[in-house]
Amino acid sequence: MKPHMRTALVATAIVTALLVGHPVRAADWTPQAWTNESTVELRTTDPGQEPHWFPVWLVVIDGQLYVRLGSRAAGRFDRNVSKPVIGVRIAGKTFEQVRGVQAPDMVEKVAAAMGQKYWSDLFVAYMSHPYTLRLEPVPGASGDGL
Repeated sequence: MKPHMRTALVATAIVTALLVGHPVRAADWTPQAWTNESTVELRTTDPGQEPHWFPVWLVVIDGQLYVRLGSRAAGRFDRNVSKPVIGVRIAGKTFEQVRGVQAPDMVEKVAAAMGQKYWSDLFVAYMSHPYTLRLEPVPGASGDGL
């Protein structure tokens, strides 16, 4: 193998290792550390489609991560082939298997926390939010750090 080809292969291997990162385990799920994050990205997959990532606002209440889904996002969640398990990206980490647990008892608390955290929630609060979800990692699941 020529030296320049070997260098190219080594460079490719390094870049791949950096992009793939280290496995992220459910034990790496640290909502309290994400209190100041603006958004979390959720991954759903419609039947016969490619996975789709989309950002949503988040709040952390009592050490738990909550999101509120508008009508469009709720539809994506409902059609997700692995419902209630979704992918989650936050703070440079990807969690492949996170359960979205409906939390109707937290709707008011989450709405109030969203209103305090996001100034534009003044307008968003009037939109339909079919789901308030608590996100919980699936025990034993892993993912890839970004």
